[in-house]
Amino acid sequence: MSKKFREWTVDQAYLFPPRVSEFVPAGHMAHFVRNFVKEELDLRKITRAYDREGAPAFHPAMMTALVMYGYCHGVRSSRKLSQACEERVDFMAVTGMQKPNFRTICLFRTRHRVALEGLFGQVLELCSEAGLVKLGHVALDGTKIKANAAKDRGLQYIKIVKESKKIKEEIKKWFDEAEKLDAQEDEQFGKDLRGDELPDWVKDDQERRKRLEAARKELEAKHEESEEKREKQEKAGKKPPSHKSAEDRGIDKKRYNFTDPDSVLMKTSEGIQQAYNAQCAVDASSQVIVACAITNEGNDYDQLMPMLKLIEKNVGRKPKEISADAGYSCATNLADLERYGVRGYIAPQNQLPGDLSGRSKRKIKTGTLAWKMEQRLRKAGKRSRYRLRGQTVEPVFGIIKAVRGLRQFLLRGIKKVGLEWRLMCTVNNLLKLKAARTA
Repeated sequence: MSKKFREWTVDQAYLFPPRVSEFVPAGHMAHFVRNFVKEELDLRKITRAYDREGAPAFHPAMMTALVMYGYCHGVRSSRKLSQACEERVDFMAVTGMQKPNFRTICLFRTRHRVALEGLFGQVLELCSEAGLVKLGHVALDGTKIKANAAKDRGLQYIKIVKESKKIKEEIKKWFDEAEKLDAQEDEQFGKDLRGDELPDWVKDDQERRKRLEAARKELEAKHEESEEKREKQEKAGKKPPSHKSAEDRGIDKKRYNFTDPDSVLMKTSEGIQQAYNAQCAVDASSQVIVACAITNEGNDYDQLMPMLKLIEKNVGRKPKEISADAGYSCATNLADLERYGVRGYIAPQNQLPGDLSGRSKRKIKTGTLAWKMEQRLRKAGKRSRYRLRGQTVEPVFGIIKAVRGLRQFLLRGIKKVGLEWRLMCTVNNLLKLKAARTA
């Protein structure tokens, strides 16, 4: 007796048309994101941007839910989102089987960048109302994420100057040759005949020279700004950390990337990469992100106080404690931390690898703020509050990079990259809120 199998008829029609809510099981993330965006988020800043005239647009709530649901699953590309709307039933459950074009998705995300960034604050406020934001201890850290640009597309300032000068001389040479050629052709063919058009390769080099000049001026402006900042710090008696890179010392080695000018070369676990520095402050009680930001500075020491003030702005109060690694350790930060009234646990510079006891490779002068901080970390030993940093912020970075695939930004420019980072942090908090509500 042969085995019986279920019938497999792919052309069989449904007796009753299925509902969108039946595409995925009850309690699925698609239902949560769709209903959350539709019922709990204030999208008036987005809806007000639309004119009454013209053909009906896709509903802003649907488009917002699509983008946020895509980030939940690491689908960030406009083309991939558009493809998912046609092929994946969970995305169909979010959009109601609507299929926006990838250009529509890209335009929506770009046009409403500021409003979409504001969703981070709304979700954080709901997390706070749900009791997920305690601010007893906050861990701060930064991670380097690759930019959408190759590092070999950059030129140093000194090479830009040389290349610009070289092209300028070549263009002058070509114009001189063109004038001589025109004079010869006037004698040969007559003055009324054409023959004076410059070849395309001359026009291309002229355009390249303009881009090189723009790059040179931008690097000079950034260098002048950094020098003014350094002078102000010295006048105020604030000494920045001594570990300066070669690019910080002089303008000649500063680089300009022509693909994404806002990105810079940074040291990462994979070597020197064209990247951005993504900052994140995480509440130790729930791993909810209470503040996030993007910077193109390779060092972290300038980010401590701005992130602390951003936490207070987002939540309405200061954290009681904050922990951070040695990248944030400098005399200025330790002094500012005491004045701000937040108890800090910051590892000293030159900390021994893998050591959580607060010891430094070099001897710290007795009585200084750095010495007091080292004593605070060593006093508690293995029970030090500094240990909370590794189990609070590091797992968040791990999930964002490994699970949701944010190892490289898709957009270019610090403003657009900032949108990507805030959306990813918003999604992190959204999933924490879902877990709390369904627990």
